[in-house]
Amino acid sequence: MTDSVAQHAGLPHAVFLHRLAGESPSSALEPRLGRAAFVALRLVDLLGPEYTTLHPDAFHYQHVATARCCRDLPPGTTETSHLVGLVQGTHDAFEQGSVGLVLPALFAYAHYLEDEMRLEEALDVLDTLLRVGGEKLPATDAVGARLRRARVYRKLNEFDAAEQSYAEGGALAAAIGDTHSELLSRIGRGYVVTARGNLAEAEHALRGVLADAERLGDAGAQALAHQGISVVLNTAGQPSDAIPHAWRAFELYTDDVSRMRALGDLGTMLLTVGDAQSAERALGEILRRGATHEVLDNATIELMHCASFRRDRVGFERWRERCDARRESMPPNILVDYMLKAGIGRARFGQLERAERLLASALRIADEAGLHEFTFRIERIQAGLRDCDCAEPAAESALSSEAVTEVSASLAELGA
Repeated sequence: MTDSVAQHAGLPHAVFLHRLAGESPSSALEPRLGRAAFVALRLVDLLGPEYTTLHPDAFHYQHVATARCCRDLPPGTTETSHLVGLVQGTHDAFEQGSVGLVLPALFAYAHYLEDEMRLEEALDVLDTLLRVGGEKLPATDAVGARLRRARVYRKLNEFDAAEQSYAEGGALAAAIGDTHSELLSRIGRGYVVTARGNLAEAEHALRGVLADAERLGDAGAQALAHQGISVVLNTAGQPSDAIPHAWRAFELYTDDVSRMRALGDLGTMLLTVGDAQSAERALGEILRRGATHEVLDNATIELMHCASFRRDRVGFERWRERCDARRESMPPNILVDYMLKAGIGRARFGQLERAERLLASALRIADEAGLHEFTFRIERIQAGLRDCDCAEPAAESALSSEAVTEVSASLAELGA
């Protein structure tokens, strides 16, 4: 159970106070941001239905103290801007009796926290939005909040909660005729089924969504479905079939964040078919353009994997050190992927005992997080680790196809 779930039995928004428990001195920025976020969200709580009879003076005193706390933060940071906007939006919402005035700030802050991989905190903000909005929450916002909350739950590997939130969002979307959000709900549930390891069911569900999205002319949903299908096919050992779907997703997306995520998946798949040069081209493009922490972490892990594939010991160690510096902030699925590929790299360089320790740790974390597909993969690698000649240079893969060659050529033009 995550801290975000456990905290509901105690102090609201306590997850933000965890920043105060770090090793940083009290004057350091993170503890100050954590404290400011805590008091800002306590101010937002006053908009909830249980505070309808709150005296304006009580709100005023708390608002003044909270605004002062946020003004004392360094003005140049993104999170400071979010918190200042949140406090101002809360003030406006209370003064005008309209909770809708604070919703954009809550959505924006939750999105920022998710991109920074502060997932428990993002979940807290989304829960706050749903709670203070209550029955007054516009239907479109109620749908959006539930779908975004489901995505955060999925990243936290809380799959039951993710499925429930996706289902709730989908049902609300159907009730208001929001076909795009209905498709997003179905895609999200397909992603959850993939994470649980039922690949046949996931592929069937996502192909059904893709067909409906094409019929409706919904390019955004088509992109997400293509990306989901690519992940399922690659996980099932069909990377050549997966690569065209990943590239199509990249072409269909219109926002840079999603395009970089698709490019990251594409780099992983290209390495699987032995095209390390194209893989490094795709992954290097992510580092050049910039992306969210999650996408950057994945790209760095894959660049480490590319280096070990090419038996580049110096490159492997350089990328491994960059990954290791980020491991404390990695969620379980990314951490397991890092440790698995670091273990494979150690084996490729003949360090079998170190490889076995890394794989054992990755397996333990995967088991604890319920990442079944990772568990199966790690166990297969462990079983054959000492029987393979991992120190030999990598052979060319026979998995490539004409479609893969076309994608590789398109990537070369992208970076030209």
